[in-house]
Amino acid sequence: MLPNALTTDQFSRYPAEARRVAADRLALLRQLPLAFVPLVLRELIVYDWKFPAERAELDQQFEYLSALTPQQLRRVTAPFAALSLAPEFERFDWVNLPGEFSEKLTAHLWSTHQIDAFRKAAVDYVETMHASAPRRPLPIPRLGIVLIGQGVGDNSYPLFRRLRAHGVYYTHVNAAGGYPALLDAVAARAAAHPVAYGHWYIDGGTPGASCAGAACVSWAALAPVREALLDRIRRAMREGAGSEKLRTILAETDPSELGLAGTRADAVLNRFQISLLTEGSGTQMFSTTFVQWAARETLRRAQPVTLLARFAPRVRELSLGEMISNRHETPPPDPQGALIDADMGAWYTWLNQQRLSGADDSRFLVWFEDHAEALVIAPGLRPGTVSEQVDLKGLLARVA
Repeated sequence: MLPNALTTDQFSRYPAEARRVAADRLALLRQLPLAFVPLVLRELIVYDWKFPAERAELDQQFEYLSALTPQQLRRVTAPFAALSLAPEFERFDWVNLPGEFSEKLTAHLWSTHQIDAFRKAAVDYVETMHASAPRRPLPIPRLGIVLIGQGVGDNSYPLFRRLRAHGVYYTHVNAAGGYPALLDAVAARAAAHPVAYGHWYIDGGTPGASCAGAACVSWAALAPVREALLDRIRRAMREGAGSEKLRTILAETDPSELGLAGTRADAVLNRFQISLLTEGSGTQMFSTTFVQWAARETLRRAQPVTLLARFAPRVRELSLGEMISNRHETPPPDPQGALIDADMGAWYTWLNQQRLSGADDSRFLVWFEDHAEALVIAPGLRPGTVSEQVDLKGLLARVA
């Protein structure tokens, strides 16, 4: 089937909101090339479980395409229409399986030496679309806070080496009351600027306290879910599932199958938490990997104005086979190794924050928890400098 034959009935298996959007945009979808429309449907089919920022981006894309004249639309999508596709792509159920279609399309484009043309078409399209839409102002500057080194005593590892060139390195921080003060700061921002999924708290262990007004993701809270997921992986491997089959099993996992149930309002966060465990490599087994990936995906997808990510000690590294087979029931913790992981995780978190709008006015704070070292990146602070005496409240004042 080609896109010009689309009907509303063919979207009957989509969730409610996605069906509504498909029906509203049916005339547009019928005009898109076969190599293009499933890429849009891949995002639309999960519309009901997207964060507000993701929905806004997809809505913006539809608005951009709908505002074009027929001639402009043909010109914008011409590079996709020029791609040569095998007849099997027309026979594929790309409406209900747009993700699988995309994977098959990628393999086909590689094998037919069209992948470079597709990439150029995609980059040009995204740049043109983004240039057409005005940037929405943020209610407040973005703030990222990362806590590393929980449980570490003496440390000789040099911290924040990659970040020091971009901010002020503090060497004598008064750490008294630091963790509660940071939670209070996040809660205060959430109360003053209540934005749906705009404020987040990610903890690699058990949160010492709740963070009012923030979406919370916790490694400890997901322990039963992680174990249920590993059981599915073990069963699949015993049954001879290869890597592709295993990836399909993970992608099709519903939150309810792993014990994550709740109201309709919980569905977005539940789906997100499952995606962290099924799409991330090592997120099921290492808390530091989980926090780093969760922070990355939160920034990429939810685009929050406030993010607090707290790393905790991970277990000692074992081989993948040992971890999955569960031969070591309680691997010993490795706080020092986790500190090194978290130091790199803080660097990646800042980089991911800088990819979002408002980067020039964003603020970032990383603290060696319960110790005297911290680093702050913010407008007005001189990069690459060192400062000594300060307390956590003073650091918060620099990023407020």
